[in-house]
Order: sequence, then C-alpha cells, then structure tokens
Amino acid sequence: MEEQNFKNHSKWVPGYHLITFLAIGVLIVGSIRNLVLFSDQSVYTGTLLLLISFVLLFLFYFVRIFALRAQDRAIRCEENFRHYLLTGKQLPVTLKMRQVIGLRFASDEEFPELVTKAIAEKLSEKEIKQAIRTWKSDDYRV
Repeated sequence: MEEQNFKNHSKWVPGYHLITFLAIGVLIVGSIRNLVLFSDQSVYTGTLLLLISFVLLFLFYFVRIFALRAQDRAIRCEENFRHYLLTGKQLPVTLKMRQVIGLRFASDEEFPELVTKAIAEKLSEKEIKQAIRTWKSDDYRV
C-alpha cells in the first residue's frame, strides 16, 4: 500500500460516490419524465417511482453522513486521549471538530505544537494537514 500523505489521503469509492449517485439521479429524472409525459392512468405509478427515488437519494445522503458522524466521534475521542497522553491535558474545547480531524494525521512529535497553532491561527482542516511535516497514516477510515 502506498504511504499516505496530503495528496492521497482522501477516499473515493466509485461504486458509492459515482455509480450509485448517478443511478439515483437517472431514476429521479426518469420518474419525473414518466410522471409528466404519460397518461393520467400512470400518475399513481409515476408518483410512487418519484417517491422511491427521493427516498433512495435521502438514504444515499444519510447513510454517508451517519457513518461520518460516528467516525468523527471516534476521532475526537482518540485524539483527545492522544493529546492527554502527550501533554497530560485534554484537547482544548475551543478546537473545532474539523480541526481535530485534520490533526489526526500529525505525528506525536508535532501534534501538541499543531494543536496550539491551530487554535491561535484558527487554521482550517486543510491548512492543518498542509502544515504536517511527518504524516501519520489513518487506514481505518470509513
């Protein structure tokens, strides 16, 4: 496996991010077309198809968001514990979740310094990741 860094750390799953999303989009367009263009006898079927396509769209969105939120909670807990082990203190409450997510890739040597810098300079997740000198890979992401 290639060593993880800023340029290759994000995950892209074509089956989920591309194919499933496009299939739902085609279903929505097709069901709207069916509802508009066909006779009054098919209104019920067309309406059900449109409803199903929107339910699938919401499922597509919420399945991803719920997984990310659970992962965010685990990341905050892990990074809070790591900060405690390195400094004897919990992470500052002023640190935003997106900052904590960026900090998880920092090595133990630079982690406490980056926490302080992230708060003082209000660094974004991307800026934190770009400031990391020694990348700590995270291969267990959802």
